[in-house]
Amino acid sequence: MLRATRDIACTIRLVSFDHTREPLQFALGQVAELDYLSGYESHLHTLLERGKVWFQREQQTVAWELHVADFPTLLAGPKARTLPPPHAILFDAFSPAKNPAMWTQPLFARLYQLLDPKRPCALPTYSRSTMLRVSLLLAGFFVGAGHATGEKEETTIAANALSLITEPLNHAWLQRARRSTSAEPLWEPVYRQAPLSPSTWDALQRQPQFAKHACGHDL
Repeated sequence: MLRATRDIACTIRLVSFDHTREPLQFALGQVAELDYLSGYESHLHTLLERGKVWFQREQQTVAWELHVADFPTLLAGPKARTLPPPHAILFDAFSPAKNPAMWTQPLFARLYQLLDPKRPCALPTYSRSTMLRVSLLLAGFFVGAGHATGEKEETTIAANALSLITEPLNHAWLQRARRSTSAEPLWEPVYRQAPLSPSTWDALQRQPQFAKHACGHDL
């Protein structure tokens, strides 16, 4: 993200969350292989040591802070209200099968509650699972198909403003979700697969995204 915006005169505030510093420590020992870190090593070392770093590169000013904590617990607590409402949420947790606590519907609902409704915010993530997309929709997000990345032919992007979604999920997707055997959200941090319950299906159909002429478009 920093590389993509480095030619723009701007100030960026990055707020990162992880349960441990070990992945970043490991990455800094493998810069030759992880070349995207090149040029940022000293800043990342400071981030590791102090939990925050401030630096300037070309036209960019960056303020970066790291919170080492259990993210679902932090999000549910009062400290979450002290965090700045974001313009973007880069959601890159391990898969629901390995880390179900990071993919529950209540977690996405809490994320949505913490947004500033006057500040458009996008949430891209690598998963395209029906379970995830249903969870995001029920949380209040508009949801669409995201661009391919790596080995993923399609990803997911959610937002609190429909204008940020170029390919919103439509009624054809809604019918596929109804037939899916793995569409019911994780209501608790325990991984399982299940079709939509009747109450979830009813709630899903009422989402603004699937209104006949949402924002002037037949979706």
